[in-house]
Amino acid sequence: MDEHMDGAPSAEASVLDHVPMRNEDGEIRHEFVEEVAHAIEAGDSAALRACVAELHEADLGDLIGALAPDHRVRLVELTGHDFDFSALNELDEGVREEILEELPPETVAEGVRELESDDAVELLETLDEAEQEEILEKLPLQERVALERSLLYPENSAGRRMQTEFIAVPQDFTVGQAIDYMRETPDLPDRFYEIYVVDKDQHWQGAVSLDVLLRARRPVALAELTDEDRRRVSVLEDQEEVARMFGKYNLVAAPVLDTQDRLVGVITVDDVVDVIEEEADEDLKALGGVNSDEELSDTVFTIARARFNWLLVNLATAFLASSVLGLFEGQLEKMVALAVLAPIVASQGGNAATQTMTVAVRALATRELRSSNAWRVVMREGLVGLVNGLAFALITGIAAVAWFKIPGLGIVIGLAIVCNLVAGALGGILIPMALERVRADPAVASGTFVTTVTDVVGFFSFLGIATLWFGLR
Repeated sequence: MDEHMDGAPSAEASVLDHVPMRNEDGEIRHEFVEEVAHAIEAGDSAALRACVAELHEADLGDLIGALAPDHRVRLVELTGHDFDFSALNELDEGVREEILEELPPETVAEGVRELESDDAVELLETLDEAEQEEILEKLPLQERVALERSLLYPENSAGRRMQTEFIAVPQDFTVGQAIDYMRETPDLPDRFYEIYVVDKDQHWQGAVSLDVLLRARRPVALAELTDEDRRRVSVLEDQEEVARMFGKYNLVAAPVLDTQDRLVGVITVDDVVDVIEEEADEDLKALGGVNSDEELSDTVFTIARARFNWLLVNLATAFLASSVLGLFEGQLEKMVALAVLAPIVASQGGNAATQTMTVAVRALATRELRSSNAWRVVMREGLVGLVNGLAFALITGIAAVAWFKIPGLGIVIGLAIVCNLVAGALGGILIPMALERVRADPAVASGTFVTTVTDVVGFFSFLGIATLWFGLR
C-alpha cells in the first residue's frame, strides 16, 4: 500500500508534466492516453484524480473517447467525486449510454446532482424510461421533480434545453436588495448574465441585465430598470427557432416561460452554440442520406441497417434513369460515342444541381429564402445554370469533337449540357421549396429527387437531340 502511494506523485508528474495532453495540432497524444491507461490498470486513483481535476469537461470527454471501452467505466469509478459527469455529454451518444448502463445508479445519481439542470437532462435523455426512473429515485425530491418536468417537454424543445437555475427577485425590490440577495444566496447559477423580475405567482415581469444593475445606485427601484419587452421563449418552442432568435437579436441569454407565462428556466448562449452545431450536423448528414443519430461509435450492422433504406430508394431512382437509356437502345448500338458521353451530361447536371440544392436547403433552414424573394432567387439560379451551361457546352463540345472526330457531336452534347445544367439549377431550388411547402424536410429528401431529375433530363436531352441531329432510328 505504501509502495503504491509512494509511486503516485511520480505517476502524476508523468501524466501531467512529462506528457502534455495535446500536441501542436490540438490532437490527444497517444503517450498521454497510454499513461492514463496504465494508471487505470494499476488502480492509481491519486494520479487519475490529479489528472482529471485539471481537465476541462471537453478535454475529459475526448480522453474518455480515446480510452479502450473497458477502461472508461473504471476511470469514472477510480476518480470518484472528482469526476465531472458533464464530460459524458461530450461523447457520442452510444458511448455515453454504454458507460451509464455499466455504472451503478447511485454513482450516476451523485454525478447528476453536481450538474446544472440542462446538462443533467442531456445526460438522462439518452436512457430509457426505466433507467431514468431508477436514477431519479436516488435524487432529493425537489431536484427529481425539476428534472422530471424537463424530461416531459418535447425533444428538441426549449424546455429540454433550458436550465432551471436562474435568479428571480420580487418586483418591489431595490437595486441594493437585489445585490444583497445575490450575495447572500449560496446556490446561484455558475454563470448568469441577467436577473429576472417576477410577481408572487412567479409570472415573468421583465429582465434586468447585470451591467444596468451594477451601474445603478442602491436605492433605485428595480422596476425602473426592468426591461419588460425582453426577448423570451416558450418551453414548447423548437430549439432551432430559439437559436435563430439568438443569432438575429445578438442575445446571450433568454428567459423561458411556461404556457401560463411563469418563469421556469433560462437558455444561455453556450446552449445555443450546441444547438447550432447539432442542427448543422443533422442537416449535413441528411443531405448525404445518413441517419441523424448515426455516430462513429456505432456498430457495422447498426450503420448498414440505417443506410439500407435510403440506398434502396436511390437504387429505384437509378433504375428509372437507366430506363431512359433503354428507350434509345437502338441509337446507342449505332453510335457507341453516345454511350460514352451520356454519363458526362448527367454528371455535370447532377453536380450543378447539388450546388444549388445545398444553397437552397441552407437558405430555407435559416429563413433567408421566403415567398417574398423566391421568384427572384429561382430566376437567378436559372440564369446561373444557363451561363455555366453555355461555358461547359463550349468546353465539352470541343473535347467531344477532338475525341471522336465527329463535328456534329460537339453541337449535340453542347445543347444537352445547356439543357441539363438549367434543369439541374431549377430542380435544385424548386424541389427543396416544394418539399418545404408540404412540410417535408428538404435536407432529407431533396438529393434523391434532384439527382433523378438531372439523370433523366441529361440522358433524354442528349440522346433525343442526337437522334434528331444524326437521323438515328
